[in-house]
Amino acid sequence: MAPSHVLKCCQKVLAWVPVAFIALVVAWSYYAYVVELCVFTISSTAEKVVYLVVFHLSFVMFVWSYWKTIFTSPASPSNEFCLSKADKEQYEKEERPESQQEILRRAAKDLPIYTTTASRAIRYCDRCQLIKPDRCHHCSACDICVLKMDHHCPWVNNCVGFSNYKFFLLFLLYSLLYCLFVAATVLQYFIKFWTNELPDTHAKFHVLFLFFVAAMFFISILSLFSYHCWLVGKNRSTIETFRAPTFRNGPDKNGFSLGCSKNLREVFGDEKKYWLLPIFTSLGDGCNFPTRLVIMDPEQLTVSSQSEPVKSSGGSQSFPTRPLSESQNRLLASDSQWVESGPEEENVKSGFCNTFCA
Repeated sequence: MAPSHVLKCCQKVLAWVPVAFIALVVAWSYYAYVVELCVFTISSTAEKVVYLVVFHLSFVMFVWSYWKTIFTSPASPSNEFCLSKADKEQYEKEERPESQQEILRRAAKDLPIYTTTASRAIRYCDRCQLIKPDRCHHCSACDICVLKMDHHCPWVNNCVGFSNYKFFLLFLLYSLLYCLFVAATVLQYFIKFWTNELPDTHAKFHVLFLFFVAAMFFISILSLFSYHCWLVGKNRSTIETFRAPTFRNGPDKNGFSLGCSKNLREVFGDEKKYWLLPIFTSLGDGCNFPTRLVIMDPEQLTVSSQSEPVKSSGGSQSFPTRPLSESQNRLLASDSQWVESGPEEENVKSGFCNTFCA
């Protein structure tokens, strides 16, 4: 049997195959559009110039956002979420889960965590040996805990999470626009080649195939982009859609939702001039997020958002309050309180899993 490090090396190499495939398709599409279509097929100079300018703008933004999605390292929890040496030794010595949880509760006392496991336990990663911040999950492919993890995408060979979620959304947007522009401008020449209005040349195959590929990718990406736009509006990750985070009063998929506008700003930032550029502008630090009060008793209509620690319904787990970062305070600036006027649970159909990011 081959050594484990050889197998890991092979896995790392194979993980780049989907990325290499996309890179080859994009490189071929560039050649087919610029050379075969614009240079050899289109006769009008003005049409060539307009097509080439718009094409290169969409191409640059698409490649830039794709590059940032691939090569932006996933953000991991800071050292404050790691157990101290003494707590770690004590945790490993304890055999009873109750005693281990007591150690974790003591360590998490001053941490900005508001969610637990479904069984009301502190979310702890034995692999990374740290207490998981809210919305943080361990990625088995990357073998690290990723802040606000959405999913591991094989098409970018990277985890999509807090550090690159904006880049991923822009990658979907610009790839969608790229495919739409290519398919729309190639269509008339596709028809002319198909009906033999243009003579058979070496450009015919490239033009015909370019339309099919662009249309196929457009349809596939459109569904995925629409799904993630819905997730941004609800302030959910893909993981949270299928497994709701558990707060002090139970699981709630809308626990992190602050309203569509604020949810959008949390991902894209406060300055709209940077929204369409693949540069990091997301609010917060990825370790703590503003939450709203959910599944609340209708009689408890007035609750101070930062006055005292919030406790679980069982009383055994305390959730500390901690001053929010400046960017998060801006998100909550227009609302001093978050209350739920009644059991207003909406029935949301569970999202679908697109094959592009299985």
